[in-house]
Amino acid sequence: MRAEAEHGPIARTREAAIRILLVEDDLELARRLKQGLEQSGFAVDHAETGQDGLFLGATEDYDAAVLDLGLPEVPGLTVLKKWRAAGRDLPILILTGRAAWTERVEGLNAGADDYMAKPFQVAEVAARLNALIRRASGRSSPLLRRGDIELNPAEGVVRVGETTIELTAKELAILLYLMSRPGRIVSQDQLCDHVYDLDSQRQSNTIEVYIGRLRRKLGRDVIRTVRGLGYRFE
Repeated sequence: MRAEAEHGPIARTREAAIRILLVEDDLELARRLKQGLEQSGFAVDHAETGQDGLFLGATEDYDAAVLDLGLPEVPGLTVLKKWRAAGRDLPILILTGRAAWTERVEGLNAGADDYMAKPFQVAEVAARLNALIRRASGRSSPLLRRGDIELNPAEGVVRVGETTIELTAKELAILLYLMSRPGRIVSQDQLCDHVYDLDSQRQSNTIEVYIGRLRRKLGRDVIRTVRGLGYRFE
């Protein structure tokens, strides 16, 4: 386990943390992609084999998946088909070094949402993931607006009226998750699951600390505590 470290206000180019599953057997490529996506604010779990990816995608709650086709044990296309057959409707971005257009068509027809050929730029992967997740949530605009609060996930910018509010990475991640579910009760466990990857140390009391910070910065009544259940963005 590794402990999380906060390093002050988030860089303006970062996306708020969204939980991603990366299924890639090339360890060096996976390391670079995971590192780049985490620098963009994503929480990333990595599976090295198709079997591990199939299991994680079926048992964990992810906002999107990045899936290689040429995987050991279980091919990526089989993983994709089994996820869809099981009703897993998360957005899926296929990555592959295979050039045949027929494989791209087969992947898209099997339920993939987008396709990128290797080599690629990590920034484009991040941008495509943001677009897929935005469309999956029914939003065409990259901005989230609730009352006088506006959040731009792609730039990591939050405004209350005309005032820009400085938030840390985890504060931004929690705010994004709550603003995406206005009026719904979100438990501490749900927040932990979506702002930390599996390797991170998860402590529910740190969520309380971040909620307190957000209230001080955005207003005490913005996030309500529902005793024994969790939090609700008003």
